[in-house]
Amino acid sequence: MHRRQFIQNSALALAMLAFYRADLFASPSWTRAYEFKALRNDIGIFTEQGGTIAWLNGTSGFVVVDAQFPTTAPHVIEELKKLGDKPFKYLLNTHHHGDHTAGNISFKGLAEHVVAHQNSAVNQKLAAEKANSLDKQLLPDTTFGKGWKAPVGKEKISAYYYGSGHTNGDVVYHFENANIAHVGDLVFNRRYPYIDQDNGAHIGNWIKALDQITNQFDNDTLFIWGHSLDPEKVTGNKADIKAFQNYLQSLLTFVSGEIKAGKSREDILKATSIPGAPEWKGDGIARSLTAAYKELTTG
Repeated sequence: MHRRQFIQNSALALAMLAFYRADLFASPSWTRAYEFKALRNDIGIFTEQGGTIAWLNGTSGFVVVDAQFPTTAPHVIEELKKLGDKPFKYLLNTHHHGDHTAGNISFKGLAEHVVAHQNSAVNQKLAAEKANSLDKQLLPDTTFGKGWKAPVGKEKISAYYYGSGHTNGDVVYHFENANIAHVGDLVFNRRYPYIDQDNGAHIGNWIKALDQITNQFDNDTLFIWGHSLDPEKVTGNKADIKAFQNYLQSLLTFVSGEIKAGKSREDILKATSIPGAPEWKGDGIARSLTAAYKELTTG
């Protein structure tokens, strides 16, 4: 590769990382090959770069949950088109982060409706305006507050909002007949989460939201996670939700204890693991510690 081309490509990569900063912690590999596989009842998942995508091959059309990036979304579209000549009824966003919504633009003129929580839609637009990239966005045209429902062929989809968690606009999409729920970034499976306080995240409320989720769904529900330490474990069950809830509670307990012991923020950030939650690993423990310190000291 010529030096000039290398510099140009490197600059482009850095620019992408700067805009989609959520993906700095969201994906273990920049070039991982994609996987498109069925789960049950004509519902499956797609993984490549960024947040896990769910898809429905419904009798009356396709539904896609989250869209990753403009470079990866065309892959899931291509795979779905192999399953039949059907309309794309809905593109559903779990929240606004770029590793879940930047690929929305690939569905322009294809998806009949883009759906998201009203806070997610506001956050996405504000982030795009700040980055001067509104022309690269496909914003939601259908928004809701507490919930949303839609039938697609034989399947029924319900969306639920539980208040602030990972952001102030996270929702869970439940495919009722298949009993599959995509929880987006409300669960980071065994990897340190991003806690986006600039966009309304709140650890205490997040813990309560996970209580509501475990109480609402039954033991047969198959959950899809936004991210996982092991890329092969982006689905799971209630035990995984409780384990992540324990991580968040252990985080608050640890940081609260350190504050009461007179430790400074700098001292607290030296921690390399969270007592009581040793399964949580990867990059980004400092983000969790910083968020917990801020929440506990400023409210």
